Amino acid sequence: MRVIAAFLVNTLCNFAIGLLVARFLGPEEFGRFALALSVGLALQTSLFEWIRQSAIRFYSARSRLDEPGLRATLDVSFAGLAAAAMAVVAGAMLVGVDLPMSNALIGLALAASITNGLFDYNTAMVRARFDDALYGKLILTKNLVAVVATAGGAFLFHSATMALVGVCVSMAGSLLTFRSALADPGVAPALARRATARSCVNYAAPIVVANLLYLFIPLANRALMARWYGFAETGQFSLAFDIGTRVVASIGSTLDVLLFQLAVRADEHHGAEHGREQVARNMAIVFAILAPACVGVWLTLPSIERLVVPEQFRGPFQFYFGLVLPGHFASGLLWYAINPVFQIAKRTLPMIIGALVACTANLLLVAALPQVASSLAIAQSGAMIAGLLTLIVASMFARARFPAARDILVVVVATGVMLLTLLPWRAASPGVLTLAGQAIVGVVIYTAFIAVFDVAGLRGVGLEAIGALRARLARRRLATEPAAVVKKAGEA
Repeated sequence: MRVIAAFLVNTLCNFAIGLLVARFLGPEEFGRFALALSVGLALQTSLFEWIRQSAIRFYSARSRLDEPGLRATLDVSFAGLAAAAMAVVAGAMLVGVDLPMSNALIGLALAASITNGLFDYNTAMVRARFDDALYGKLILTKNLVAVVATAGGAFLFHSATMALVGVCVSMAGSLLTFRSALADPGVAPALARRATARSCVNYAAPIVVANLLYLFIPLANRALMARWYGFAETGQFSLAFDIGTRVVASIGSTLDVLLFQLAVRADEHHGAEHGREQVARNMAIVFAILAPACVGVWLTLPSIERLVVPEQFRGPFQFYFGLVLPGHFASGLLWYAINPVFQIAKRTLPMIIGALVACTANLLLVAALPQVASSLAIAQSGAMIAGLLTLIVASMFARARFPAARDILVVVVATGVMLLTLLPWRAASPGVLTLAGQAIVGVVIYTAFIAVFDVAGLRGVGLEAIGALRARLARRRLATEPAAVVKKAGEA
């Protein structure tokens, strides 16, 4: 449970830092910052994502000791790709290739892709071996440095360039602080093997290609928006999209950090059928958490905008957020509920098909809709919904197990009742009290449904968590009682 707590803290910190950077930079400079990060994310995905995915699927506490060649192969691969990327970008700058961003932003986008890729790779290995304490330290250190370097750079210089420098410093600083704890015994470059790298690439390449295709959609749409409507409008759209991405990704990733490893264990220790059963249960849990969360965010959006969104982004933020939210919901189900079907089966090629359908849908919608900024947001949502539906159909051919229809129906009904109950409240004056009231009533209504009908066994999970908390409190009370008795005897 500590790894989930660390994940939630990381999400909240990223959310807060993102809002601070947007506030200090303003729409136009934040548009440059967001575009550079999008380019960096595309570079990171194309170069290093296969390494992270391989670590999640194949690395473990056992392989750390028994198979040092796996870590050596992944380390050498990362170093080689990073060096090659730096050489290519440096050569392009020296030759004078006409790039859509300044040389400084291109260089920092590459630096961000390398440092963030290395950070994600190392945290993936720490999670895979269930070292919760080290994971928490890495996350805490990274966010503490980010507050000073990233948000501080934006505040002092009002510059996208300095904010990007802060992003790189925060990641690198955390890794350097715990470099000895991150090292594996017996690992040396000489142990790297091409056969191991080839096996990892065969598994992860379809995932990487699908990731790149999905990243192409918002990247292309942001580039079009910057060209048609300027960086200021791009910044307005980017903040809404980025915050929505973080909300959904934080929920899905927090669940996935535990659920996917459970599916891997079930497949490894009990066979493919048990693995499919665990994936089906994971689907129900992801849907049961993600659906009310997205509806709840939309219901409370006026208060969220008033309380946390910088003033210069208000209005457009709520408008764009509402348009991209259906796409975020679809992407959350796609990544954390449906894609594990193919990852556990080690047959990841269908993920490319879903991504191709999403890209095609985005292009068709951009061409068909009126040429206004909101059409780009609508096209993104439509693209992700098309990709999700494609992968659901593909998973049927992959002999996937699906959640019980009863569980899905209960979630839909419970979310609908919550929506109808809170919808009139959406027009109330936005603020802390309104947000708190909506959140409390919504949680009570939805939790009651889930508890009564025990969707995906969540009632038992909740009771176990309560029991564990009570036992922990009891142990603490017993540990303090002897000291209190001794103190009382001494006073007598």
